[in-house]
Amino acid sequence: MASSDSSQKMWSSRSGFLLAAVGGAVGLGNLWRFPYIAGENGGGGFVLVYLGFVFLIGLPLIAGELLLGRRGRGSAVHSIATLIKAENASPFWNLIGWLSLLIPFIALSYYAVVAAWAIDYLGLAVTDVFATLDPATSGDFFKVRVGKPVNQILLHAAFIATTVWVVAKGLNGGIERMSKILMPSLLGVTLILVIYNMFNGAFAEAVDFLFKPDFSKLTGTSVLMALGQALFSLAIGVGLMITYAAYMPKEYSIRRSAAVICIGDTVVALLAGLAIFPIVFANNLDPAGGPGLIFVTLPIAFGQMPGGQVIGALFFILLLFAAYTSAVGMLEPIVSRLEEKWPGRRKMLTSCAGVSIWVVGLGSVLSFGVLADVHPLGFIGIERTFFDLADYTIANVLLPINAFLIAVFAGWIIKRSSADEEFPNSTKIWKTFWRFSNRYVAPIAIAIVLMDLLTGFSA
Repeated sequence: MASSDSSQKMWSSRSGFLLAAVGGAVGLGNLWRFPYIAGENGGGGFVLVYLGFVFLIGLPLIAGELLLGRRGRGSAVHSIATLIKAENASPFWNLIGWLSLLIPFIALSYYAVVAAWAIDYLGLAVTDVFATLDPATSGDFFKVRVGKPVNQILLHAAFIATTVWVVAKGLNGGIERMSKILMPSLLGVTLILVIYNMFNGAFAEAVDFLFKPDFSKLTGTSVLMALGQALFSLAIGVGLMITYAAYMPKEYSIRRSAAVICIGDTVVALLAGLAIFPIVFANNLDPAGGPGLIFVTLPIAFGQMPGGQVIGALFFILLLFAAYTSAVGMLEPIVSRLEEKWPGRRKMLTSCAGVSIWVVGLGSVLSFGVLADVHPLGFIGIERTFFDLADYTIANVLLPINAFLIAVFAGWIIKRSSADEEFPNSTKIWKTFWRFSNRYVAPIAIAIVLMDLLTGFSA
């Protein structure tokens, strides 16, 4: 089933694979998106619903992606095409493979924009610029920083270039080695921030906010957002899990690996909340601060709190680490496919992919400056910038569509005997749960979310 190139690549250790997979899932969805969405939806009740979706729907979906990748033994395009032949399925399902290339390509082009902001704000934190900010000036200060075209273009390029540098070194010498360094570092920095907050922030208030459910604050929209956040946070449909699983040795348990990925991703998201909300509450800031919570609201706190210069720097290091591990996971599916077409040219192919992503991302970079008033689809009434359009299309359209297709393909197209070969030591309860969720629960839930999200496309 495998291509000869793919068969030569294997993770050198179980820990290396799991750290890379968790690192691919952990990203800005955990540290940038989760805190403000939880804040906007009342905290504890939303968090509980989110956790339910992670393990009821996210876990079987992650296991499904791992199964498709390991069984297909290649890039997402190769793996799906191989499984279509093996299961005698319609060529229509090739759409999963191509979406698993398109999504990370576009996503990385604008994802690197936010990572560039993190680099910029790390420099500001180190030089103690935040001490000059106050609630009246922080928002305008952010607009000025992200509106500097040359600065942001260079930072955007630097982030993509460092991502290319790691991926070009290959699976074991690049991705696996990086994951073994950055993921423990990420967890260590997060714990330092949480421990600091135990003694210097409004920690008890944050714990109540995150873990004491108030279901009166939940709405139907909140529930749908919790499911959407679970899919986004776990990077379901991005293609990285299918690609990483192609390098999984047969003895690695898919069920246990999926559980570790879900638990690891969720723990980081919750710790991020405990790293952020104690600071927010201690400084009487708004937990429902929206996307600006990280770059507008928190810098005010860093500038006023004891040790804020160090804590601010640590926080943006954390944000950068999370963005970086995910970026590597988004570039690898693209490079994996290119290598199948042109084997033996990994460094050149990775560089070409990186340059292409950087060029496509220039529209998103400049959406906060010279192209702020440019709306590519304005002629049909959609008033969104390049950045907004890319973000909305990926997070609210293509990701849920691909997640829906993956669930249906895993649940209905993959034969029971094929799945049983990939779950050799699993209980009947797990196999029943996995198939039932992918056949019914996940597709129905994702379809409901998708219809809700699409109604807001022109908003």
